[in-house]
Amino acid sequence: MAAAPARTRLQIALDTTDLPAALRPLNQAIEHVDVIECGTILIINEGLRAVREIRALYPDATILADVRIAEAGALVARNCFEAGADWVSCVAGASLTTVDQVCRVARELGGQVQVELNDDHYTPDKAREWRRVGVEHVIVKRSRDLEAAGTLEWRETDLERIRVLKELGFTVTVTGGITAAELDVFAGQPVDVVIAGREIVGAIDPEAAARRLKERLAEVLR
Repeated sequence: MAAAPARTRLQIALDTTDLPAALRPLNQAIEHVDVIECGTILIINEGLRAVREIRALYPDATILADVRIAEAGALVARNCFEAGADWVSCVAGASLTTVDQVCRVARELGGQVQVELNDDHYTPDKAREWRRVGVEHVIVKRSRDLEAAGTLEWRETDLERIRVLKELGFTVTVTGGITAAELDVFAGQPVDVVIAGREIVGAIDPEAAARRLKERLAEVLR
């Protein structure tokens, strides 16, 4: 019997400025969440204490330390994994040497590595090199700068990038102010993880918001 296709996972992005503000929506939405992201802003303000405390609360969760490593890869990655992270993030502009160092530490400590793409530092050839050194995950994002300028859309070039990266063997994550109402744009696309930050964290009822996102993921992406 053929294996059932993997379902698309929901990742909550905790980019609050303090831990209590992150824990309130997380604790309400956790039943519907597959990946917990300790966001860059949260870690800047709270340090890796945020990862340690969320790990203590949710010992079986998949936790990303979204530290966006640009250099000192081995040192930063080791600190994140030892604090309890399962995944760490690198920026696309990091050197291949840095990304390789992060991947080596990840293999040693049982973690995984993702790279967050941007237009200036992405090419399929560069992605192949990331995959070769051990990167498992990539993030395709809708730019906040474009959003601020009034361009709030997913372009065909974004969707083509998703397809190419999946063919290269990555787990593909999408992010960028995603709402339940717009998930139809990803119908038929090989999206593995959808990140929601403001849609859940900023909701009056985070549990209901997360539940609606999971329902729409099941309808659209299965």
